[in-house]
Amino acid sequence: MSTHKDFVIKWNGQDYNVPNLLISKNVADLKEEIFKLTNVLPQRQKLLGLKTKNGQAAADSHLIDELNYKANTKILMMGTQESIITDINTKPENLPQVVDDFDIDNNVEVSIQNREENLAKIARRVREYKLNILNEPRPNKRLLVLDIDYTIFDHVSHAERGEELMRPYFHQFMASAYEDYDIVIWSATSMKWIQAKMEEMGATRNPNYKISFYLDSSAMISVYTSKFGLLNVKPLKVIWDKMPEFYSPKNTIMFDDLRRNFLMNPENGLKIQPYKNAHVNREKDQELLKLSVYLKKISKLSNFSEVDHKSWSKYV
Repeated sequence: MSTHKDFVIKWNGQDYNVPNLLISKNVADLKEEIFKLTNVLPQRQKLLGLKTKNGQAAADSHLIDELNYKANTKILMMGTQESIITDINTKPENLPQVVDDFDIDNNVEVSIQNREENLAKIARRVREYKLNILNEPRPNKRLLVLDIDYTIFDHVSHAERGEELMRPYFHQFMASAYEDYDIVIWSATSMKWIQAKMEEMGATRNPNYKISFYLDSSAMISVYTSKFGLLNVKPLKVIWDKMPEFYSPKNTIMFDDLRRNFLMNPENGLKIQPYKNAHVNREKDQELLKLSVYLKKISKLSNFSEVDHKSWSKYV
């Protein structure tokens, strides 16, 4: 039986290895080792998804031997270095942002939607992808599909708690949407990170709304465009074909900060303003408040795919 364990910590987009930690040590010792690598103080570290073998959230006093941790899996850490915390209030507001999307014209969209090889990939996802239903679909409800990173959560900025990186008015938005829509989370990450982020944001235990299910990167497909090469996209047809009695192009809308993610269903996609630099924008971002109004206004329409969602702000 091994007397040591190796850990992989993912923080700030990088992996940090903590090798050969004695199983007689505890989580506090693990955090000390992480501090040496990242300069994030132990009291500011939040290790998402780290649990004991009996399912408890791991506390600092739990021994390494008590943890339910498989070798080579990554622990997502949240935490901020002291120097960054000191500089937050003096950070300039007009920081340059990386533009991470493409200007794709309608002809390209139509071509991609109807291409046989793309439809075949979707059919394979419908056959092979397993949905883990968290809450059963409700009759006569619309469907809202939400991205996570930069849509409802700033996954790049540093923070001690997930709530600090959550987009303003998130819970109010979700509660309002839930009155008319079933809600699905679809992120281009792994299921582990989706579950950890939603738990950290408090979305899994809010009494005012429920999430129907999660979709991760393995439900996506790759499509080829002559202008931009190979792109990974989120085809809503995966949901429509798996649950045709509830959802269709007529009652589905997707919010994502990247327009390319809904290339296979552009009529049902709404590009949301990316939420970045959370510490600066927390007090002034009102995107979700406005989109709550929009969702209410279109909820009674008979066919969402006939609405020009690019002009959503005019409705508000």
